[in-house]
Amino acid sequence: MWIALMWGGISASAVVIGALAALFLKIPKRVIGWIMAFGTGTLIGAAAFELIGDALNDGGIVPTAIGFTSGAVVYTLFDLLISSKGGAGRKRSEEVGTGESNQSGLGIFAGTVMDAIPESIMLGASLLTGNGISVVLVVSIFVSNIPEGLSSTVGLQRNKYTRSKIMLMWLGVLLISALAALGGYLFLEQLPKEMGAAIGAFAGGGIIAMICSTMMPEAFEEGGPVVGFIASMGLLVSLLLDL
Repeated sequence: MWIALMWGGISASAVVIGALAALFLKIPKRVIGWIMAFGTGTLIGAAAFELIGDALNDGGIVPTAIGFTSGAVVYTLFDLLISSKGGAGRKRSEEVGTGESNQSGLGIFAGTVMDAIPESIMLGASLLTGNGISVVLVVSIFVSNIPEGLSSTVGLQRNKYTRSKIMLMWLGVLLISALAALGGYLFLEQLPKEMGAAIGAFAGGGIIAMICSTMMPEAFEEGGPVVGFIASMGLLVSLLLDL
């Protein structure tokens, strides 16, 4: 149980690392785009090989399809809501939002939490297989969280957030992610295989929707055409880790 909490915190700690890098180092936007592209590839692989693949094996096509579609729909609806509250550019290092800085900052924070929860839940649930933690999920989440911490922190700084307040927000994300991993372990342990498969596919659908709506566009915008190759290498690494 506590191992799930620990790994949830470790994977989410990359957000804090990215935030510290943005606060104390000057990292070129192109490099941020490249890191995000690699994280995109690894997350696609994790969703496909770990979440959707396992859901198909455990529950069959119907629970997987229903769960995956529901996850994509729910994430999209929440993304539309958070975007309307100033969180549309949460992964961007540009100025976010045109309204009050507080509204934009809360939008960034809410969007980051929304992105982190499905990943963390399935990270905790991966321990239920009896084969230990999923290396693919840990690496994928960790790598993808670094550019999120970088870009989002720059956006918060431009919205007049202090360093201490920014770090407090990201530590909150770390805590929520750790608790979500713990919850995934405890909650999914009690469910029949078909229901667990549907929830795994639900998380997979949410992750794929998140990648397509936020990470991929930003990676290309900041990193240029080379991000296609970098994302492909991220997917290859995810495949190799899953062997």
